[in-house]
This record gives sequence, C-alpha cells and structure tokens, in this order.
Amino acid sequence: MSSSASLLHVNDLRIAYAQQRGQADTQTWAVNQVSFQLGQGERLGLVGESGCGKSTIGRGLMQLLPPGTRLEGEIIFAGRSVLSLVGKGLQRFRGEEIALVFQDPMTRLNPLLTVKKHCLETLKVHRPQLSADEAKTKVLETLSAVNIPAERWTQYPHEFSGGMRQRVAIALALLLDPKMLIADEPTTSLDVTVAAQILKEMTRLCEERQMGLLLISHDLALVSEYCDRVAVMYQGQMVELGPAQEILTNPQHSYTQSLLQAALHLQTSAAETSPTQESPPKQSVLLQLRDVQQHYTLETNFIARLLSKKADAIKAVDGITLNIYAGETLGLVGESGCGKSTLSRTILQLVRPTAGSVQFDKLDLTTLEGRELRQCRRQIQMIFQDPRACLNPRMKIGQSVAEPLLIHELATPAEAQAQMHTMLERVGLTPTTDYAQRFPSDISGGQQQRVAIARALITQPKLVICDEPVSMLDASIQTQVLDLMQSLKDDFNLTYLFITHDLWVARFFCDRIAVMNKGKIVEIGPTEEIFTNPQHPYTQTLLGAAPLLTRLQEG
Repeated sequence: MSSSASLLHVNDLRIAYAQQRGQADTQTWAVNQVSFQLGQGERLGLVGESGCGKSTIGRGLMQLLPPGTRLEGEIIFAGRSVLSLVGKGLQRFRGEEIALVFQDPMTRLNPLLTVKKHCLETLKVHRPQLSADEAKTKVLETLSAVNIPAERWTQYPHEFSGGMRQRVAIALALLLDPKMLIADEPTTSLDVTVAAQILKEMTRLCEERQMGLLLISHDLALVSEYCDRVAVMYQGQMVELGPAQEILTNPQHSYTQSLLQAALHLQTSAAETSPTQESPPKQSVLLQLRDVQQHYTLETNFIARLLSKKADAIKAVDGITLNIYAGETLGLVGESGCGKSTLSRTILQLVRPTAGSVQFDKLDLTTLEGRELRQCRRQIQMIFQDPRACLNPRMKIGQSVAEPLLIHELATPAEAQAQMHTMLERVGLTPTTDYAQRFPSDISGGQQQRVAIARALITQPKLVICDEPVSMLDASIQTQVLDLMQSLKDDFNLTYLFITHDLWVARFFCDRIAVMNKGKIVEIGPTEEIFTNPQHPYTQTLLGAAPLLTRLQEG
C-alpha cells in the first residue's frame, strides 16, 4: 500500500476506562500499544474474543469513549489528527468522514422516531442543500441497498425484528457516503443470506468509492471471506496482522491457532462432536403449537381510511403447527424478519396469537391469565438476542441473577446468593465475587450474554427459549457456552427451543431443525438430514450462503 493511498494511521494506541484504573500504582489497559494502517478501498478485519478491546478501538477512532477514559497514542485520518477535533469539526467528522455501525442497533435508533424520520434528519443536518425529493430518493435508495422495502420506512424501530433494525443502522451509516466505515459486528443478528448481501454491498461500496472498511467481528470465517487483511486481538493487544489467506492457512500466534481450531471444530466436526446427535426420546410432547398465527396490521393514513382502503397485514407467523418433545433441542433457523422471534414471544404469551393454540405441558397458554400464566412462565424461560433486554442497567449482576429465585419464592435470600455464585461460575464469570458486584455496563457484550444465560437457567425451567444466545460470542467461547448449556440440559432435564441464524451452531447443538421462511415452517427434520439432504429450495439457499472456513482455506 503506497503512502498516497493511506487513509488511517493508528500508532501506539492505548486506552484505559476510568473504572479500570484501580489503585494509583496500577494501570489496566483495555487497548495496549496497538498500531495499524488502513488504505483507501482496503478492508481490514479485526477479530478476537469478547472483551479483547475490538469495539474499544472502533469507538476510540471516533472519540466516542466515555468521560474519564484515558487515551494515549496517535490517530491520523486523511492527514489530520482525530484527537485534535472538537465541536462542529468532530460532529462533521462522525458520519461524513468515518461512520460507525454499532453492535446493538438500538443504541443508534430513537424509539420515538420512524425510520423515515431517522434518515431524513441525518440528511438535514449533514446535507441541508438537498431538496425534499432528492433526500427522499437518497433515503429509499440506501434502504433498498440493505433490503428494506420502501413501504416500511414509515414504521418505528420496535416494529422491526432485531435483524431488520440492524439493516436500518447500516443504512444510516451509508447515507452520508463516508470515506471509511467501522462495522462493529454488523451482521450479528442477521441470517447468512442477508449477511452475505449486506457484506457484499459494503465491499462493493469500498471498491467503487475507495472507502476503507474496518470490520470488527468474532467470526473468523466471515472476516476472512470479506477482508483483505486480518488483525487478531487478544487481551487488549494486536497479536497478529497479515493477509486474510495467510492468517487462515498459516497462523503464527498461539491464540490465532486456538481461535481457528475452535471455529473449524464448530463447523466441520459438528456432526461428530455434537452432544445431541442421537434422536431424542419422544415419550411426551412438552410444547404443542396448532395453526398459530400472529398478524399485524399496518396503519393506514386518513385518506385511505376515508376511501375504505383495507390496511395491509404483515403475517409474521402464518399458521405454524409444531411439536417440541421433552428433553430435545429443536433449532429454529431462518432469515431476519421471518418470524422466529415473534413466534417465541407468542409461545410465552408476551404477545397473544391472532389465532391458534399453544399447549405447554398439556395446558393451553392462550386461555390463561394473571397468576396462572405467571406460574406457568416459571417453567418457561427465555434468553434474549440482546442481553440488555433482560438486564436492569441499575442492578448489579449478582442481584440480576438471584432475582428470579426471589420473585418466584424458590429460595431464601441466603440460598439465592449461594445459587447465584454457583451459576456465575458455571457460565465462566469468575471470580464470582467480582462479577456479582459489577453492573452490566462494566462488562463486554459477550459477558452480558453469559449473565443473561445464568439468569434464565437459575430457576431450572422445563423449557428454555434461546433467541440467538451465542450470536455475540467468538467461536472458542461459543463452544464453551454451548457445552455449558448442554451440561445444564442434562443436569436439569431441560428442553431447548434454539433460535439462530448460524447454521453451524444449529448443526453443532440441535437434535432437529425447523427452517422458517416468511412466517411458515418450510422444512423440518433431524439435523444431519437437513444438512446433508435439504429438500426445500430456501434451505438449500441458506446452506449455500454460509461462510465455511475449509472452503476459504482451500481458496
């Protein structure tokens, strides 16, 4: 890379958060002496385990770190020092020069604004010279690029699935045609087909506009497929940096080798190593769905109502009939927005179904209310896609994990404390006395997800609905958490409904797989049968789009 094509220079970057400083004579660096360069049109992948400092680097490049954070080193972008920018200069820099796609889309989206309002306000601030028609055209073109239909731009973030919200966040980042894009786990909540579409679009834009891309991810296969170079982070340091193909075929650092080995183990050895490959005993049906429907009606405007125009309906769940057997793990896979998460919330009666019945342990949940429904929910717990959705930001982790035992009167305060420490240790948050005193904001996204898992499992439910429970974790920790969930399943005779867009995780963990598309289950069967002999064209498309490390290594 010639110096003339150089876009970003990072030299000896060190970052420490205020709460990490501890004693006066100690200093804990979240990022420690990191240096790298990024050229125009170049794609650099930043990989590593949860908490290694990847996201901290991304936010540091844009001066988005919390007050009190100590930052040392040099960040030069297009010949200017980023650390010297203040006020309106910094405001213009964010978005016009470098744009950031956050890991959690809800940190970028105002729940009180429609998607249309989000986009038009961004253009109004940064591109005031555009006419109303020009702004609308620009917004609709950008939304179309990330697969959001034009008719949905009048909706609010809560009306979108997690994956659809992430697409909105990506569209907002691309709206101002920045010179560089920092994508922090941009496809965590997306299925493989949509992830591939978005990443192809990103890489196309990088090439056409000579836009730099820093792709932060725990997914080594994903990064290697779409990036020119890969940088590996471990405990705040960059331990390896080189061409993607070289990192894949000849990793030098021991951590890179272990990361690659874990990813390969998860992908290629799933059939042999899955702890649940034998067909589950089908003595009893634990959950029975019969013709379950969940339809939403889009609001029409005043003129349409005067003309008696019928409102459009979104069939999020469209007539699903399904049995889940006691003791099995059923995987539910499908693209973002296909209705997977809506189905899980319908099972829990968090939203009442439009039609159909949901029977749990021979009780029809659709007929229960109040105390009866709450008692039944003790036996059904949920691990949400976003761990912040179930963690009170003002409550310490120990309190959050112990709270369900106290709410349901399953333990005394002393017993709840003991069980909480045991569960934190089971999910790998040690020393437990330290983690119990932290707040969710004090730990990484992956660690937050482990807290959410501990909180869901501490009541020893019969059925656990897992909505993307390991989507934020790197391959090595994914394997550890899945092994943990399997051991807990065996110990407490749990049944899992495992919702995921990661086909390799589903293959590794699930007994059966149901494939969902546009509100319907289009194929269901034993895991290996789905993978080796898929019948439905959509299933075949899903399998063909999934990044595979062995294929990339051969390439």
